[in-house]
Amino acid sequence: MSKYAFGVDIGGTTVKLGFFDKEGNILDKWEIPTILDNEGAAILPDIVKSIRGKMEEKGISEEDLVGIGVGVPGTVDKKGNLGGCANIAWRSFNIPEAVQAYINVPVKAGNDANVAAFGEMWKGAGKGHENVVAVTLGTGVGGGIIVEGEILAGSIGGGGEIGHIHVEDNETESCGCGKKGCLEEYASATGIARLARRRLEKDDKPSVLRGGHISAKTVFDAVKEGDAVAIEVAEEFGRYLGKGLGIIAGVVNPELFVIGGGVSKAGEILLTFVEPWFKKYVYRECANARIVLAQLGNDAGIIGAVGMVLR
Repeated sequence: MSKYAFGVDIGGTTVKLGFFDKEGNILDKWEIPTILDNEGAAILPDIVKSIRGKMEEKGISEEDLVGIGVGVPGTVDKKGNLGGCANIAWRSFNIPEAVQAYINVPVKAGNDANVAAFGEMWKGAGKGHENVVAVTLGTGVGGGIIVEGEILAGSIGGGGEIGHIHVEDNETESCGCGKKGCLEEYASATGIARLARRRLEKDDKPSVLRGGHISAKTVFDAVKEGDAVAIEVAEEFGRYLGKGLGIIAGVVNPELFVIGGGVSKAGEILLTFVEPWFKKYVYRECANARIVLAQLGNDAGIIGAVGMVLR
């Protein structure tokens, strides 16, 4: 009887791997470098080689595996077909079939943000709920939508691209996607820093932010110190994110929004700036959704990946 499974979270720098029992408990986890040379041709063989090494170490065979789940930084449809891929020069192919060329076990694949959202729904802050939206506030804004316990991937795997909801008509600078006024321009770590720089340029109001390095962390550290300018920046951030969440709620009606990523390390104070604006913008029938902080941290990807084959 199959007793184990592996979860894989492929990033542009490293690949995180996890060895799990069939209940989804982490038995071991480790990382290997992501080799990007030759259009990433070595990535999947390296992953399987590493998995086989762990199987040998643990004394298990292919027959002992329920399967392997893989999260990828790109668009992935329900059948595991890869479309575009951020940070890795992969062309379109079917990920499960490509992995199974090296190891004969069931394989499932999904977009990394969707997979991390699935992990939070299954074992993290969303545990006990089946309609969850995860929002990752990092260098950009990522997201994943879980409806009735299933990842909402969309027709070609582009579902859950929360960072590119349009929230501002008057923006003059372009988002990384090429559009203007995307949520990512205001709610990401880089977006918060940009809001702070813009605010500081408006006038000479005193602030601890002046003359030092500006980041999302320094902004929220200043908020905690009661800095008036930093609080204005946090209010603006909260207005944009609250508006974005309100739009999402009216479409998928989640029970929970789970907020993760580096910006979420500011803690519960972050939510106090988002919740009032969410209540202002959300359709009243969808206003029951709670906003909470993520719990799984960097393990969300491997946990969500393995969850695709275990749950």
